[in-house]
Amino acid sequence: MELIFISLIILFVLAIIDLVVGVANDAVNFFNSAIGSKVASIKTILFVATLGILAGVTFSSGMMEIARKGIFNPSNFVLNELIIIFLSVMLADIILLDFFNTFGIPTSTTVSIIFELLGASVAISLIKISNTTKNYALLGEYINTDKVLGIISGIFLSVVIAFTAGVILQFIVRVIFTFDFMPRLRRYGALWGGFALSMIVYFILIKGAKGSSFLTTNQIHWIQTNSYLLLLYTFIISSLIFQLIAILFSINILKPIVLAGTFALAMSFAGNDLVNFIGAPLAGFSAFEHARLFDNPLTASMDALNEPVKTNTFILLFAGTIMAATLWFSKKARTVTKTEVTLGRQDEGLERFEPFFLARILVRMSTNIIDGIKKFIPPIIIAKINKRKDLSFYQGQSEDGKPVSFDLIRASVNLVVSSALIAFATSLKLPLSTTYVTFMVAMGTSLADGAWDRESAVYRVSGVMTVIGGWLFTAFVASAISFIYAMILFHLTFIGILVLVSLSAYVLWKNHIKHKEKNIVENTIEVYNLRKIKDPIPAIKTTFEQTGKLIEEISKSIKKSFNGLKLYDRVELKIARNDSKNIQEWSNIIIANTFKTLRLLHTMDISVSQRYSQIISNLQDIAESQRDIVIRSYLHVENHHKGLLKIQITELEQVIERLIDLLDFTAQSLKEDKIADISRVEKKCAKLAHLISEFDKKQIRRIQDQTSKTRLSILFYAYLVNASKISQSIKNILAIFNESLSIDVNLVQKKIT
Repeated sequence: MELIFISLIILFVLAIIDLVVGVANDAVNFFNSAIGSKVASIKTILFVATLGILAGVTFSSGMMEIARKGIFNPSNFVLNELIIIFLSVMLADIILLDFFNTFGIPTSTTVSIIFELLGASVAISLIKISNTTKNYALLGEYINTDKVLGIISGIFLSVVIAFTAGVILQFIVRVIFTFDFMPRLRRYGALWGGFALSMIVYFILIKGAKGSSFLTTNQIHWIQTNSYLLLLYTFIISSLIFQLIAILFSINILKPIVLAGTFALAMSFAGNDLVNFIGAPLAGFSAFEHARLFDNPLTASMDALNEPVKTNTFILLFAGTIMAATLWFSKKARTVTKTEVTLGRQDEGLERFEPFFLARILVRMSTNIIDGIKKFIPPIIIAKINKRKDLSFYQGQSEDGKPVSFDLIRASVNLVVSSALIAFATSLKLPLSTTYVTFMVAMGTSLADGAWDRESAVYRVSGVMTVIGGWLFTAFVASAISFIYAMILFHLTFIGILVLVSLSAYVLWKNHIKHKEKNIVENTIEVYNLRKIKDPIPAIKTTFEQTGKLIEEISKSIKKSFNGLKLYDRVELKIARNDSKNIQEWSNIIIANTFKTLRLLHTMDISVSQRYSQIISNLQDIAESQRDIVIRSYLHVENHHKGLLKIQITELEQVIERLIDLLDFTAQSLKEDKIADISRVEKKCAKLAHLISEFDKKQIRRIQDQTSKTRLSILFYAYLVNASKISQSIKNILAIFNESLSIDVNLVQKKIT
């Protein structure tokens, strides 16, 4: 029993850690709408979500039965077997969820816990069968296969339902309110507010009351008996309050709706998902308490776990406090939220996910289907709908001028649909995935809002498919890891516990370091992004300054790549390759900033705009040339080809030295915002071109006498050609830079005014 007691202590420690890593992933479920629309300050959003979580945990008592008897039949197991199952589940859950948090991918904590319980219980069941009858057909007596299939089908069905509901309701609401929603909001926005709050109250309070740990049976019965009356009163009272607020205080009523929805969704999340984090430890403790009543606790039947139980409210509130603290302090929660907000944002910009063939096929098929349907709809109706959904009225910023990813109309729909679906599932004690629902609702509303247009659809679909692929990966890996862990713990007992706990600690630490490094890179990239610009003069200046910093990084990358090639250092080249990916993203952002600035320059008829647009092609040439150098060098060493000849290294050292000098000089000029000495730059470029020409002739002779083989020749010329391209592009950028600085600023400002 001593080992069982130690295992229980470890289980509760793991429960606390799992609360932290689990909430970090699930925070996206109720954060994305409030943060994406910037309905309030981040502190206000956090405070509202905290209140929702603390209220919601008290509604999760009934859900705890899923961990006790939802997946397996506890009567077929004894105490130590159940403890092994629960330990395996918690250890696997922590590693899996933290992995997804590190890379910012929202996954389902519900799916992970279900498949972990399934994997671990199957492992122990197979061991028991192999030690007795060896009749593996009896596995169905140990596992609730019908229950498992019902839960799984319910979870995956929720994906379709959530997406469809999001598309339909968002389409209807948008057609009613349009993107220019403020005038219409004053007329009948109170009705939408009343409807929204009525749905929230109905599904959260009335349907969710059955799982409460503090309401009495009589109170629950009264609520259920008077549900429709309560629904009517809620609609009338909330509509009147919203109308008074709109008339007397000129407050945008969507803000309290979104904040109320955030509270409701946080509440329904806590009620539905708390079992994912503490259900297994609490079930283990219940099993321990029950076994102590017998003379031989280790062989006692676990029939008692089949009985319904209400979890202590203080335990639930303690868990809720940890969840709330995680919201305030977890950086990984912000990372996961950012992924969903980016996929659903209304405006264009840098896309996080690269398109792949299946996404292209789906977009093409969807486009053809939509075009086919439009043929059967009268043109006058299509024209009216298009007018109601005119994106030219879209306000891409909040009232305080901060850029938003989508407006408050869509945010309110996201929250109403998501909280209604999740709370309803909670009332049925069905562990529906909050992540699946909120994510798919958000994707459905963004599709209905036209956020997935021809320019962004393939990228957004690729992102959605990547996330869904991650969900399938979660199911497979969760069951596999917990299965393996259960086998290890059963055969190695205490040593197995030490090994797996140590492994988990190591993985968590490595993920922490990786996420920290990833954040530094992403924050650097974010600084480059000019979100909303109104004045082209500071925008031009900032873009040139950013270009200088980028060229400085390109210089370092090329130098690092050549050193790695010269020393045949695979690690150095791998670092250079990873840096190259970041440089590519930075260059894309600067190019996007240039396009934004060009729009302003074009409307103001500034003569420099035509020359300024050439920065785009030159910057693309530099970034592509740098990438070509890095990738070719990396693949040459990675594929174990022969290193460069000594004479080739000597020649390339001279080329790289002059190229680095040119890049560093350019970067310094751009960053300091000083007119560059073009004649000096031209001399540097001429010397580099002469050097490249001489080495080209020598390389031809080496090819002729077969001193240099084909692969070495290709690599050598890659450096020469790309160095030549970069030097020419650098000269062009500096010429444009000098021209922009010579513009009469007063004249430009006069044109602006």
